[in-house]
Amino acid sequence: MTSAQLLTDAFGRIREAVHDAAGGLTPDQLAHRLEGRANSIGWLVWHLTRVQDDHVADAAGTEQVWTRDGWADRFALPLDPSDTGYGHTSDEVASVRVGSAELLTGYHDAVHDRTVEYVRSLTDGDLDRIVDRAWDPPVTLAVRLVSVIADDLQHAGQAAFVRGLL
Repeated sequence: MTSAQLLTDAFGRIREAVHDAAGGLTPDQLAHRLEGRANSIGWLVWHLTRVQDDHVADAAGTEQVWTRDGWADRFALPLDPSDTGYGHTSDEVASVRVGSAELLTGYHDAVHDRTVEYVRSLTDGDLDRIVDRAWDPPVTLAVRLVSVIADDLQHAGQAAFVRGLL
């Protein structure tokens, strides 16, 4: 198995977890916040997808699917189009209301397709490329992609937990 195949498999597992957590839910179920404070399924899946979209587009040197393909307009959230949800307050989490599970998983699928297209093109040598010098040590492409996978799987697991309590 190549590194590209391994990464493709990992991102595929995220996609499966997203569909399991959000598929078929109503807008109210997607927006439900345990005890009125926890992150909702809609916010968790939107956020993990936004971060993946942001980080992969940056690494690939392309525009994000969110803006390039009109997803920001379809979601019509009261947030700046560059917002990924990082550091959101409780009120900002509450503002992420998604019109349907299909919209949410559709955006994730579009980001997944773009991600897989990109990672399939990678060679092992590409993974050592520095993609972020703001950290010490600087972040390589390999570290960035593994970080996205880890973060996405954690948030997908949180969404699955919330779904189990609905």
